[in-house]
Amino acid sequence: MTAAYFFTQLINGLRLGSVYAIVAVGYSIVYGILKLINFAHGDIMTIGVYAIIVLMTSTGLPLWLVILISVCISVLAGLLIERLAYRPLRRRNAQEEAVLVASLAVSTLLQNLLQMVFSSQKKPFRLPDALTARIDIGAIQLSVMNIITFVAVAILLVILLFIVKKTRIGTAMRACSENMTAARLMGISVTRVVVFAFALGSALAAVAGLMLAGEYKTASPDMGFVPGLKAFCAAVVGGIGSLGGAVVGGILIGLAEMLFAGLVPTSLTAYRDAFVFVVLIVVLLVRPNGLFNVKEGGRS
Repeated sequence: MTAAYFFTQLINGLRLGSVYAIVAVGYSIVYGILKLINFAHGDIMTIGVYAIIVLMTSTGLPLWLVILISVCISVLAGLLIERLAYRPLRRRNAQEEAVLVASLAVSTLLQNLLQMVFSSQKKPFRLPDALTARIDIGAIQLSVMNIITFVAVAILLVILLFIVKKTRIGTAMRACSENMTAARLMGISVTRVVVFAFALGSALAAVAGLMLAGEYKTASPDMGFVPGLKAFCAAVVGGIGSLGGAVVGGILIGLAEMLFAGLVPTSLTAYRDAFVFVVLIVVLLVRPNGLFNVKEGGRS
């Protein structure tokens, strides 16, 4: 194994970890407020990818507008799921287990709807050649998509940090996360905060879907499920409910996966998904609440 190969795998791990990080942030935003694990989050990412495919093949719109519209479609899908599936359960004070099962049902429903509409076959996901070109830095190869992913994730995380720390809706989100009953008594509209959290998480998922599909150049109805589970693992490793923990967990999971795939014998590469869950188990054995513990606030 050469140093160039190792650093290439390291960069690929950072790229993949960055994608996991922004999906994990979406998990943590919703969980921090509602204590809800939304397993349909990865399927919202898939909806965004298919929206891009449809728009690119049936319209002559520029790519930036296609991406913007696809993000809006993913946000609408996330809000629709919250309104039809989760809000009625929340108003009936349903047990967390019931909401968890509902999220799995929504995930399965979305995957089957996508199969009915687009078939179960993988579809090519083609971006302009300028975005898929390779760049040589010494002996290390980078794709333009790698660089775009790093830059986009950094910008999104800075914007997210600004929203959470410096805006009124961000303050309301933090208040609901700490104690929803007290936040409601202080006049904060919990429903408005929840809607914003789902919209923000869905937008991040759509961007992550674009990055994954752009790197792998294919799309399928179930493409978001496994990455969504890995992003959930990242959120748990970091300490679910902690935004900083979600980012750190995403980077760690991405690095662990790619270094495992690149350094072990080829016959073991197929077990890279299993290795991610082994990492999760090991971390939880040492730190049961994740790397960044989050205190539980009051719940109504």
